[in-house]
Amino acid sequence: MASVNYPCKSLVVLVFVSLLESSTTILPSNSDKLFLALYYESLCPYSANSIVSYLNKLVEDDELLSIVDLYLSPWGNAKIRGNDTFVCQHGPYECLLSTVEACAIHPWPKLEDHFPFVYCVERLVYERKYPEWESCFEDLGLDPKAVSECYTGGYGDELEKYATETNALQPPHKYVPWVVVDGQPLYEDYEDFITYICKAYKGTATPKACSKPSGYSIQRPKAKSIPPVCYRDTIISTLLEQI
Repeated sequence: MASVNYPCKSLVVLVFVSLLESSTTILPSNSDKLFLALYYESLCPYSANSIVSYLNKLVEDDELLSIVDLYLSPWGNAKIRGNDTFVCQHGPYECLLSTVEACAIHPWPKLEDHFPFVYCVERLVYERKYPEWESCFEDLGLDPKAVSECYTGGYGDELEKYATETNALQPPHKYVPWVVVDGQPLYEDYEDFITYICKAYKGTATPKACSKPSGYSIQRPKAKSIPPVCYRDTIISTLLEQI
């Protein structure tokens, strides 16, 4: 199906186009840990749900988090169109929020610093209040200067190259949220990522969550056995009805 074009020729564009200038592959910062990556886009309701309802469980569990390097990549199904423009699946506002989240990760590289902000923004998306995203600075007691400077001009070489990373995924991502554990995509089982982490972990300090019979395994009703996703080529009007 055809996608709808939303030309975004602005500072937002400059930020994300600059992300394409490197093909550096992101590797776990600690080889003893499992590398968990979430490839998402800011206004996909299912991406928001994966962060608010599932990733948050991981971040709140200190034992479980100690065996994981969690990496967020806010590019998703956006596409470069040339002439310094790109389009986002859910329109210009998604371009803005994805850039804002990338600009939060840049100056606050530690998970404990940037995840609360990303979680706050995505919670507002989940609650359909995303135009209020700037309230997250005040709610979390954060100085918006670093994010603002990144957004308006500090986008250069230091930002992670989210577009390049997402476009280079093998196998290619089909939708978001797209969750990868140590290089292996979980496909439709993305909600059960903690179960996969527990199965893949080879260390001796097994977290309590992994000692449970089924970990945090998600039990979905049979009628909803496959979790919803935002497909790369889904018609935009259908998705916007769900935001």
